Amino acid sequence: MKITTILAFFLLFALSSQPLLGSAKASPDHVLDTSGKKLRVDADYYIIPANGGFIDLETNGESCPLHVVVDKHSQGLPLRFAPIKGVIRVSIDLNIMLANYDSRCPHHSIVWKIDPSSKEETFVTLGGVLGYPSSKTIQSWFKIEKYEDAYKLVYCPYVCPSCKHVCKDIGIYVYKDREMRLALTNIPFKVKFKEV
Repeated sequence: MKITTILAFFLLFALSSQPLLGSAKASPDHVLDTSGKKLRVDADYYIIPANGGFIDLETNGESCPLHVVVDKHSQGLPLRFAPIKGVIRVSIDLNIMLANYDSRCPHHSIVWKIDPSSKEETFVTLGGVLGYPSSKTIQSWFKIEKYEDAYKLVYCPYVCPSCKHVCKDIGIYVYKDREMRLALTNIPFKVKFKEV
């Protein structure tokens, strides 16, 4: 009788300490724009740096693909977000792309990617791949993370679990004392999102 009681107590403890079958993990928070509305996949947004300016493309266009920059005098570049799963939430892999076609580099896509080909830094450029999450497209996947009272952009693709060692913030790298290019850095770049 004692063994049955002890066994029953053990089973009751084991079952009460485990989550119930079918219980769901809480979804990450939605990313909100400057007016407090959820970002939508069918809308265009400006990424607004906390310290001023707007996201744009390099203006001198030395070569293709074009680099993504912060421009203090720009009107901004409308962008779209394409999450791996239909809703734009924090910590979810997503593609970032121009909302409109740019004719300066017609043979490159309008999707952001990291470009490790530079000797100075790993810059953010155009020329990425939209969708198709795999190890072949890992350079095109970014995340939006909560950061202080706003957000930050991060390169840490979940579509490549073995790539965790390359996780870095997207920050600003001053290139040749003139352009503020987006690049992989250790310093977060605080941003907000405003619907166009």
